[in-house]
Amino acid sequence: MYTETAVFDLLLPGDSQSLKQKRSYLRPIIAMLKKFEVSVAEVGFHDLHGRAQIGVAVVAGDPAQARAVVDTCENQVAGRPEIELLSVKRRLYGDED
Repeated sequence: MYTETAVFDLLLPGDSQSLKQKRSYLRPIIAMLKKFEVSVAEVGFHDLHGRAQIGVAVVAGDPAQARAVVDTCENQVAGRPEIELLSVKRRLYGDED
């Protein structure tokens, strides 16, 4: 069994001046990622209006499958025109970890 995690560091648009506006950007992104059958949540920068971190985790039978799912999630987030993907931190865990 393999688990891959990723944390996406996002820069939100300049008009995101409240937590309500921030959530209006994050809610559709999180809903879209859930379609890939991953666990997803906002995991950082909770009190900053213009920044967000979204964490994604997937469990798979082999490492290539786990990587492929997280690659798809990363590509989907990077393709969103309303946000900027600043960085991605990924980690793969195996049975021996």
